[in-house]
Amino acid sequence: MARRDASDLASRLGRQAEAVCKRYLGAGRRQGNYWQVGDVRNAPGRSMFVRLKDSAKGPAGKWCDAATGEHGDLLDVIRESLGLIDFADVTEEARQFLSLPLPDPASQPGQHARTPAPSGSAEAARRLAAMCQPIGGTLVEAYLRGRGITALHGCGDLRFHPRCYYRPDEHSPTEMWPAMIGVVTDLSDRITGAHRTWLAPDGSGKAPIGIQRKAMGDLLGHAVRFGLSGEVLAAGEGIESVLSAREVMPGMSAAAALSAAHLAAIQFHVALRRLYIVRDNDRAGDGARNTLIERANAVGIEAIALSPVLGDFNEDLRTFGRDALMAQIRVQLAPQDVARFMLLAA
Repeated sequence: MARRDASDLASRLGRQAEAVCKRYLGAGRRQGNYWQVGDVRNAPGRSMFVRLKDSAKGPAGKWCDAATGEHGDLLDVIRESLGLIDFADVTEEARQFLSLPLPDPASQPGQHARTPAPSGSAEAARRLAAMCQPIGGTLVEAYLRGRGITALHGCGDLRFHPRCYYRPDEHSPTEMWPAMIGVVTDLSDRITGAHRTWLAPDGSGKAPIGIQRKAMGDLLGHAVRFGLSGEVLAAGEGIESVLSAREVMPGMSAAAALSAAHLAAIQFHVALRRLYIVRDNDRAGDGARNTLIERANAVGIEAIALSPVLGDFNEDLRTFGRDALMAQIRVQLAPQDVARFMLLAA
């Protein structure tokens, strides 16, 4: 897009600055002739100001974040608040907001047609991961703490997206909800997929929608990983179940494969010598356990199942508490691993 066309879009957005802010910076509110919000990514707060009307200080739509010194126009607001990567996506979103027709790529010298990532692909998952932020101080941290999970070290592959697209089916309008994003990687740390858990706006639970979790990308054999790979690994299905087990053995590396079928097919790191199977207490969990034990033993890896009392370890943690969960898991570990991995939790 030519620079004058981008400038024209920014100017058109500026003439509807308050409507733009209400759409893309909904965590803020109007204060006089400004829209006040935490930052350009729509965090709650008061350090960023968007000018709503033309004035001697500048045109409507210009913004500045007093805390970081960042500044820009409403195209930047659209890009950052939605986590868009390609500028073509930003301009398309702006044109849709303004109800303008999309330009013909062939009519724009030097421009190439967009090549969006196929929906649900590994490339789409990588783009989503790049849009996210660390979970510290976000709704993800609040959500996990509400479920009894506080040991959040080594959780770099868990991320937060403040406005993640959600569409229940092809006939429904697209919604945006905050989301916990689990980044799925292979053994070389290459991103192959992502898992979305949409959250309530206050982080008190999952979003009140029909499908609260959804995965994308290449998942088979891969996992959301916590901590560095080593000789001992705890692998399970769900993110929250695996993190609940890790709550009482914080020194152990862990991996969430996201389903029983994917857990059964999880790849083994070359250094792995002992595998703890953080199983769910159902028929699918039994099947994953049996398959993993057989696969692990075939390549000389010791496999030990860790079994919950209730449906999964997060249910146990929330029902019985951390101390009871520690006592429950302690007797299932190899003796040498109790001191090695549970010492910090004692």
